[in-house]
Amino acid sequence: MTDRDFSSFVRDVRKRAHVSFRELSDSAGVSNPYLQGERGVRRPSGAVLRQLALALRMTTPIMYLRANFTPENGSAMPLAIATDRDLTAKQKQTLAEMYEAFCSENERSAK
Repeated sequence: MTDRDFSSFVRDVRKRAHVSFRELSDSAGVSNPYLQGERGVRRPSGAVLRQLALALRMTTPIMYLRANFTPENGSAMPLAIATDRDLTAKQKQTLAEMYEAFCSENERSAK
């Protein structure tokens, strides 16, 4: 998937959710300039992809897959969950939420 394809994906999801660009920026906690990734200007980091997924009510693994994102210094767990053929959609959602909760807790504890 190209950056333009990913940008189109985020724009389409945002529009289907009836969320303005500014509302997405506010709910994701990401500045407007950084969100320019939606317009193909910048490729979001893993942290921003997680925040966008939450704001758009999507799972992070799906957002990672659509962004063709593979964390270089992080975990590949979200992608492993998303691509596991033995898990149901509900199981993937639950695992992804648990994983994200653990990661968020670890980030808070590290500060």
